[in-house]
Amino acid sequence: MKKVLFVCHGNICRSPMAEYYFRRIVDRDGLSDKITVDSAGTSNEEEGNPIYPLAKRMLATKGIGCKDKVARKINANDYAMCDYIIAMDRDNMTSLNDLLRGDRQHKVSLLMDHVDPNDKSHYHHDVADPWYTRRFDKAFEDIVLGCEGLLRELKEESFE
Repeated sequence: MKKVLFVCHGNICRSPMAEYYFRRIVDRDGLSDKITVDSAGTSNEEEGNPIYPLAKRMLATKGIGCKDKVARKINANDYAMCDYIIAMDRDNMTSLNDLLRGDRQHKVSLLMDHVDPNDKSHYHHDVADPWYTRRFDKAFEDIVLGCEGLLRELKEESFE
């Protein structure tokens, strides 16, 4: 069983959108018995709060529910239990490095590093925080590209 954890700052916008979209495509490809998915934040600012309403609405427009999700902060147990920790941006990577005291097992990566390398328009950039940009559509578009690439990689590594 592979365990994937998506991480953003507060765990109310990008990482839960990635979590629920990734769950959708894992189910679509019949891999829900092989991959578990969760999300967390690098901050405790939003801990216990539900997904931000505009992020929830973005998921709903795609037919994806996110009932009962509440924000939580990543912890040392997450690092021990997860195989892949996927950050939304470079600031999240820096925070993760500080919180986890490094990435000794090389589990942490940027979501957009998983986009098809032939797609130069999206490869190696951050998923912009829609809390500030108000572009939930653009953030979701990037999340879709990164999640599809990540799932493709997982299937190539482990399941085929």
